[in-house]
Amino acid sequence: MFRTALRNVFAHKARLLMTVLAVMLGVAFVSGTLVFADTLSNAFRNQSAKSYDDVAVSITSYANTDDAKEEPGLSRKTLDKISAVDGAATVSGRVEGFAGVADPDGKLIGVGWSNKGSNFAPGKDGKDPAYTFTDGSGPVKDDQIALDKESAAKGEYQVGDRVRVATNGPVQEFTLSGVFTTEDGAVNAGGSLVLFDTAVAQKQYLKPGYFESAIVTAAPGADDAKILGAVKPLLPDTAEAQTGQALADQQAKDIEQGLGSLKQILLGFAGIALFVGIFLISNTFTMLVAQRTKEIALMRAVGASRKQITRSVLAEAAVVGLVASVIGFVLGVGLAVGLRSGMAAFEMKTPDGPLILSATPVLAAIGVGVLITMFAAWLPGRRAAKIPPVAAMSSVHAVATTKSLVVRNSIGTAITGLGAAAIVAGASTGGSDGRMYIAVGAFFALVGVIILIPLLSRPVIALVRPLLVGPFGVSGKLAGQNAVRNPRRTGATASALAIGLTLVTGLSVLGITVGTAIDKMTTDNIKADYMVSMANGGDLDQSALTALEKAKGVSAVSPQQDVGLEVAGDGDYVSASAVTPGAIQHVLNVDVVNGDIDSLAKGQIAVAEKTAKGKGWKTGDRVDVIFDDQEKATLTVGAVYKDSEFLSPVLIDTKIVNPHEVRPYIPQIFVKVDGGQTSANEKVLIDALGDNPAITVMDKQDIRNEFGGAINTMLNIMYGLLAMALIIAVLGVVNTLAMSVFERQQEIGMLRAIGLDRRRVKRMVRLEAVVISVFGAVVGIGLGSFLGWAIGETIKSEIPGYALVLPWDRIGIFLVLAALVGVLAALWPARNAARLNMLNAIKTE
Repeated sequence: MFRTALRNVFAHKARLLMTVLAVMLGVAFVSGTLVFADTLSNAFRNQSAKSYDDVAVSITSYANTDDAKEEPGLSRKTLDKISAVDGAATVSGRVEGFAGVADPDGKLIGVGWSNKGSNFAPGKDGKDPAYTFTDGSGPVKDDQIALDKESAAKGEYQVGDRVRVATNGPVQEFTLSGVFTTEDGAVNAGGSLVLFDTAVAQKQYLKPGYFESAIVTAAPGADDAKILGAVKPLLPDTAEAQTGQALADQQAKDIEQGLGSLKQILLGFAGIALFVGIFLISNTFTMLVAQRTKEIALMRAVGASRKQITRSVLAEAAVVGLVASVIGFVLGVGLAVGLRSGMAAFEMKTPDGPLILSATPVLAAIGVGVLITMFAAWLPGRRAAKIPPVAAMSSVHAVATTKSLVVRNSIGTAITGLGAAAIVAGASTGGSDGRMYIAVGAFFALVGVIILIPLLSRPVIALVRPLLVGPFGVSGKLAGQNAVRNPRRTGATASALAIGLTLVTGLSVLGITVGTAIDKMTTDNIKADYMVSMANGGDLDQSALTALEKAKGVSAVSPQQDVGLEVAGDGDYVSASAVTPGAIQHVLNVDVVNGDIDSLAKGQIAVAEKTAKGKGWKTGDRVDVIFDDQEKATLTVGAVYKDSEFLSPVLIDTKIVNPHEVRPYIPQIFVKVDGGQTSANEKVLIDALGDNPAITVMDKQDIRNEFGGAINTMLNIMYGLLAMALIIAVLGVVNTLAMSVFERQQEIGMLRAIGLDRRRVKRMVRLEAVVISVFGAVVGIGLGSFLGWAIGETIKSEIPGYALVLPWDRIGIFLVLAALVGVLAALWPARNAARLNMLNAIKTE
């Protein structure tokens, strides 16, 4: 029987190739994901270990820099004490913060959030062990900096050049003293690293004479644990220390966790591809079994048992699965290499390191590929074994019994109803619990619909059949009839497309709906022409606000300055924004319910409606508050306004808050300009800010993109990943049509004999493919829209103005693409059908 299985494998190379492709794609994703994650994890671990090779003890300060009574970090005196510890060779203090470098066009080098500045900390030999200089030397003067090698190359800078550097204040110019290489994570993430002289860095990021962290290196033969024990008593309460090895281990663990979510997402899509592939594999083996029905009957007649027939089919599947797994694993390795290289497109550099091929991805690839193929082939094998020899001798196609169809439809209806009920319950419950219900319900609904698809195919395709007869005549009529001739096979083929389009449509409905709500929220709440913020998401310096207030043509400007107010008596904190009275209502929509927003200029506060109701405040009430410096004040509620995503629960004048702030925290500044949004006005604002590469000036469209752009990016990534499932679905349509043509050879020969020419035979097969593909698309779009609505119901309370939006344009594109899938998939089967010899086909039994 095993020899028979091998012979059958090699006898149907073309059709088995499609099965190999389906399994291969899913296995490639599984193995590629595992290899990619292992390789990346190993590279980061090695980088982490390498960066802490010479570190005996690492010290980090968690001091509150806003508390004037507390030391802001590690003092030079503390570091001197540590350097005297027995076994300590050197002690290097560090301070860090944001630093952005401009390229020759004035644009920021790097990705903003990972642009970093630090200090050059040379030892007695004049070298900093953390950096290797390839040109020049470290900065030792106030007007010098050093730059990492990649950023220097991007900016085309050489030693001696003047470089514009932005921190949180105005742009400054420095002389480039040197270029270095580093294993710093910020640079590897696509950012930049600027080294300042220690005194300059302390002044910019902390306080003269203080450091945020320190690195202790050990003398030859010294024990790291003993150094750690001696260092700990010397540290202030706001600092902690650990050995370099412990820190490296912790970072390795963090890296594993960080890559875990990416691995799960990729494996999820691999699972989808394999799930879709099951239908293609099952169809292929159904077709192969149908072609060998008489052969199987003969084997049964000469003594082969049902179990032997089933084992023969499973052995054939195992061989196919093994071949597909091996090829898929090789492709997966290539995919891992491609993913690693592709990260450069997002300006994310990964550490150098070897490709890791461990046993796990190899075993996973072979195990998944073989088991999935055997699982999908089991049912066709079981059906083949159950065909009585006499019946098989007289027919190449066993018709499903009425009882089996009734049982199938009853089970499908029950499972679909259960899934739909869970989805509706989840939509009603809302929140994370509701989404859990929906996830479970979606699984059952999808399985139930797949079971019911053969039943659904007849009425749905019957609706479109008249549309085929008019324009396409006999070919259209025959195509409609052929599409429902074998509902089970049609359903299995349509299921592959339905699964892919369920996910694509659900994501589209949810993404477009959320994006529209965010866009509307932005448009309804922002009156300003521009929003100014830092590229790294940090806070703006007070000088930026002053510069914008003085800029030509600016009619209104107000910051959104974050403030924390403690309500005296109950100890509760309320989030507040310090704003500019008289300007805030011109840059943001403040919908006043009671009182007057102009009362802000009188030293009063405005309170959001929900906060006022929760605290029992109303206009005219006096509220005792405590500022960050523990100073108390009594403020009067001058206005109550409707809650808004762009307004904090409390608004207060900046002039009242600033005397109590060590450094005002300003994440955004909103600006309204005479003449509205123009390139000239934008240039005025950029010039007023000193052409600072670290500061972004966004118009209204940029603001909408800032809040909604991430959704579009996510959708595009999802579409790309789900395209693999649709490719497998195309192979499924090819399989179904090939099997349909095989079963109807005699019929096609008769049609040719009575006058149906080759062109109309091709058209018949193509239309059949289009009908099946569009049917699957309709089912997927319907189920996907239902899931998109349900998930949206669980998050609408978190998004003001949320309202379901069906993206009809994209749904139309999905239907057109489904039809195109049918046309492309029909090319080979249609050609084969048209080339059948009439006489030979008529003689086919």
